[in-house]
Parts: sequence; C-alpha cells; structure tokens
Amino acid sequence: MKFYSVFDKEFAPYGKVIEGYDTAELLKAMEKIALPESGTAYEPSIKSLEDCAIFTDFSKRAYGGMPVQIGMCWGHNTKLNCLEYHRDSEMNIGTGEFVLLLAKMEDIVDWKLDTSKVKAFKVPAGVVVECYETTLHYAPCHVNAAEGFRVAVVLPKGTNEAKPEFEPKNFEDKLLTAANKWLLAHMDSSEAANGAYVGLVGENIDIA
Repeated sequence: MKFYSVFDKEFAPYGKVIEGYDTAELLKAMEKIALPESGTAYEPSIKSLEDCAIFTDFSKRAYGGMPVQIGMCWGHNTKLNCLEYHRDSEMNIGTGEFVLLLAKMEDIVDWKLDTSKVKAFKVPAGVVVECYETTLHYAPCHVNAAEGFRVAVVLPKGTNEAKPEFEPKNFEDKLLTAANKWLLAHMDSSEAANGAYVGLVGENIDIA
C-alpha cells in the first residue's frame, strides 16, 4: 500500500493541516495516559486533556464557538476494520507519527464501500490535522509497534456518546452506532461480530 503524507496534494480532498495551535501542553497530558497492553482504547472526553489551554482555542477558533470535547484513541493497531463519519470535521493530534486510513463518502455505492478506495496518510507528531465531514476514517494505525500511538480526537461535544433512541426511517439510520457516529464495518471486525452494519467489501487492510 502506498503511503502519502498529510502535506501531499493527495490529502486535499480528505482534509487539511491546521496551523497556529500550540500543542505542547496537550501532548504532555496525552503522554501521561498509559497504553493498553494490546488493542485500542477510546474515550470521547478526557478531563486532563480538556484542562489544557488549547481546549478553548479549539472551541473558539477551530469550531467557531461551538462546544467541543477532546478525547483520545490510543493503543496498538494496524488494521482498517471499519470506517465512520460524523456531521462535522474531526481534528487529530498525535504524540508520535501515526497513519490514518481514509476514504471519501462519494465512494459509497448502495451503502457499500470497496476497500480498494482507501488511502493511507502519515501524520507527523504534534501536527493538527482536520478530516472533513465527508472523509471516512476510524482508529489510527501505529508506525512503531513498541511505541503504539496516542491520538487526540477533537469533536463537537456529545459525539460518540450513547446512541439516541428512534425508529429507523431510512437505510442510513441503520448505520448510526453512537451519537453523531455512522459506521461501516468489515465482516472480519469485532464491530461486525457485535452487530454493526457490514458495509466494507474487499480486503480488510492491514498496514503491517
């Protein structure tokens, strides 16, 4: 699989690098959180990260005054497994270099996406990267197995919390797995085994 950088022109349809944010305090706070022995962990809102000065900066500047949350995805991962989207952009910042496996909503056909459409982008440590609303994404992948990854996740407040209860009225409603989270799972993923909609066809990409 070819690896691009988020600074390459190929990243333009998926998102952009955001400048003018001091991430030093946030990165130190992230590094204090221990890695799981295996697999990944995710928390949508972490107080120690939201206590950093950059939290107000993200709310006022990156999201134009909207209430936001800073959580983190961290651990060890090399597989695609799923792709998700939100009704807004997501900001990511890693303590070390990491890889994002991304696709575009326009490549979903009849609520299926061929994984051959997925591209890999390397993100340098400390860089703030925005993934657009129309960009499908999921758990980051580590570059170094021994070091794993720690990636801050900035989203509108309440995202990835409990799924609202309602009667589905269209097919997309069936993809909603949490607040502001629509998910396409690969048949080989644990998410699919737990009942998530299988919408990824083809290889379950493994960058290892």
